[in-house]
Amino acid sequence: MVRLFVAVALPEPVLAVLRSWPRPELAAVRYTAEAQWHVTLRFLGEVEGPAAVSEALVGVPGLLAPGDRPLPAVLGPAVSWFPGRHVLQVPVTGLEDLAAAVGQVTEPWGAPPEVPFRGHVTLARSRGRRPGPRQLAGAPMAAAFAVDEVLLCSSVPGPGGSVYEVRSRLALAGGVA
Repeated sequence: MVRLFVAVALPEPVLAVLRSWPRPELAAVRYTAEAQWHVTLRFLGEVEGPAAVSEALVGVPGLLAPGDRPLPAVLGPAVSWFPGRHVLQVPVTGLEDLAAAVGQVTEPWGAPPEVPFRGHVTLARSRGRRPGPRQLAGAPMAAAFAVDEVLLCSSVPGPGGSVYEVRSRLALAGGVA
């Protein structure tokens, strides 16, 4: 069994924007590492193996509007906490149709969540049960980028956060690499 999710990688200019955000030393939060920055389109959980999921993802381009490639995505406009202040994130819009297509082709591994897709990059998590510090939210952060592939990734939880490995890539023009 392997823990899998489908994601969008961030290009270097977006990574540079994320790197520029100050990360004050605070015992109340654990910041994510650059290797963990991505936009999750669908978390699948424990799956027998990645091959069948990779094959299913080949159907994604056919579910997107013709000529919609690469897909435009927008990071920002600002850093914010999800309700409850346990996950600090920056929103990413423009990937809603892509997430819906991924959800549709991956239904054999469970129905997609009922909640609407909220694209984001996780920047930090609060430690323990207490909400994270309010002052980390509100910083402006914005970038636009093009999405031309999705990744099937495995996730292995660890003490410093999960470690991710790309298992396959699907070009939105069609085809798995």
